[in-house]
Amino acid sequence: MTTGFVDGVEAQSNALGFDPGVVFVPHPIQNRTKAEIETIADEAFAKVMAMLKG
Repeated sequence: MTTGFVDGVEAQSNALGFDPGVVFVPHPIQNRTKAEIETIADEAFAKVMAMLKG
């Protein structure tokens, strides 16, 4: 999820009474180069794996 949706995630989480595991990446995405997207993905992947390992 991009950082542009932090408020939306918080509002929806509160409305549902659910605290999902979310990894935020820089916003916007659409104007990034392939190399930038790969770097963002690598960093996000590391965060997701850390969350899964607890």
